[in-house]
Amino acid sequence: MNTDLAARLIARLLALRFLPRDDAEVRRLLVDASFRDEVDARLAASGLRLLAQPFASHVSVALAREHEAAVFEQNDAWQASNIGLPRDAAALLVILWALIVLPKRERQLASEATQTDTQNELFETVKLTPAAHEASRGIPENVLLEDYGKLLGGRARLQQFALPQLSRLGFIERRNKVIHEGPLLDLAFDYAEFAPRILEGALSDLLKQRGVLESVATPEDAS
Repeated sequence: MNTDLAARLIARLLALRFLPRDDAEVRRLLVDASFRDEVDARLAASGLRLLAQPFASHVSVALAREHEAAVFEQNDAWQASNIGLPRDAAALLVILWALIVLPKRERQLASEATQTDTQNELFETVKLTPAAHEASRGIPENVLLEDYGKLLGGRARLQQFALPQLSRLGFIERRNKVIHEGPLLDLAFDYAEFAPRILEGALSDLLKQRGVLESVATPEDAS
């Protein structure tokens, strides 16, 4: 029987690509500091890092930042991804992250602030911070195609290629013509680093026109 729990967990993460936070070994990873240190050290020795964002419902692994160039920088050009995503699909992934994860994170941060403000009250009325899958809201496919289809190669290309590819990779789930958050969407980008780029960059104007960003706070605003 394999008693090397760190090796076992890393093997599962590499083979399965993600694990839910309620998995027994993941729960231990998140509460046992020594176990977490051991897993982090072994991943680092292989050029990897753990993805375990506080509000995300799954954990995964990614390249360590210092080794990204060794994978993505090829023939004097930076590759869009190492999972076969063409540029339009990568752009769609960014938009879906902004449409689904940014508003979800705003609700989660607001809920956490409410819980902190009321945790000392005598009455047991405090609502727990919502889990990611509970706070996430779907995007109707027809709305996405209408708003962004022309920007990303056309409605047909999105429907036939980009959306199915993102679904197969675990970034989204498509149910009844509605796009929902998949296990890896929340982990696709580092919120603290990426949110300001969207909120302060060119994409913010486009998203504001669609009414997405009005109430979304930046990480600095939420602190």
